[in-house]
Amino acid sequence: MLKGFRDFMMRGNVIDMAVGVVIGAAFTGVVTGFVSAFLTPLVGVVVGAAGDFSTYRFAVAGVTFPYGQFLNVLIAFVMTAAVLYFCVVLPVTKATARYMPRPVKAPKRPCPECLSEIPQAARRCAACTAEVEPLVVVAQR
Repeated sequence: MLKGFRDFMMRGNVIDMAVGVVIGAAFTGVVTGFVSAFLTPLVGVVVGAAGDFSTYRFAVAGVTFPYGQFLNVLIAFVMTAAVLYFCVVLPVTKATARYMPRPVKAPKRPCPECLSEIPQAARRCAACTAEVEPLVVVAQR
């Protein structure tokens, strides 16, 4: 029983996930700090509310609706998502596209029976299971 647990814990993907969670928590602090230190005051300068909408509220039939708190959270969410996209996702996507080789796609041809796309080296259609002659001979091991 303990051997199975040890094997589970020593799998690479479990450790990778644990490291990712810890780094994600630390990165959350960095992004939150950036948003609260730089972007929220900038919003306050633009709208003239000092970046804090928590005092905004309205009342209907004696019930108070503090919509300013929602505005604070919404603005923080949008700014955090923008920072993550422009500072992390976009650069990593561009770097991946630039430095990682693209896989070569196998040339395709239509199946003579159902006209679905199949590889040229295929001997059978995956969609209709019709036997077809391969156009490209694949070396056998």
